[in-house]
Amino acid sequence: MDQRIGSSSQPVKGEPVKGAGFDPAFIPGLTAQAAGPEAEDAKPTEEAGRPVPEPAGEPEHGAAARTVEAPAEPEEEPEAVKDGPVFEVSDRRARFAADHRGVRLSLDEENCEFRWNEIAAVETESPRFGKRFTITVHTPDRRWYPIEIEAAARARFKEWESELDAVLDAYFEEA
Repeated sequence: MDQRIGSSSQPVKGEPVKGAGFDPAFIPGLTAQAAGPEAEDAKPTEEAGRPVPEPAGEPEHGAAARTVEAPAEPEEEPEAVKDGPVFEVSDRRARFAADHRGVRLSLDEENCEFRWNEIAAVETESPRFGKRFTITVHTPDRRWYPIEIEAAARARFKEWESELDAVLDAYFEEA
């Protein structure tokens, strides 16, 4: 008699498989989603602004003529630094930066970036003992991204909190 180990439930055919329930490494905004079976069956898309040739044959009854337009180039932000407060702290492993563009977190080789409209709250915590300053970014979908920065001295905590408050007052608008 054969016996299966694990769940016997399978995803519904045609439904996209996504989320932490199927991929424990899935973090929205931080990692790209793995291509599922629907990605292989997808029709070819345009590459480098060139339209994909239509298959030979007659169009279906009632099918409208399609026009393929080149995708608009995303507007790039000017590299000039805008006037306003900037807050950056880092240690040997972690880095936190907040400015007019948003908030950027880095830990070792992993990076994530949040624009100001993607942030619900920013929380700071300084421990009673020790020199690790914790900054947590909360998103509207109830996810949070903490990062710990090791300070040279505990006296830096108050300075960092006041600098971060100045940036949050300037750019973060609570809805």
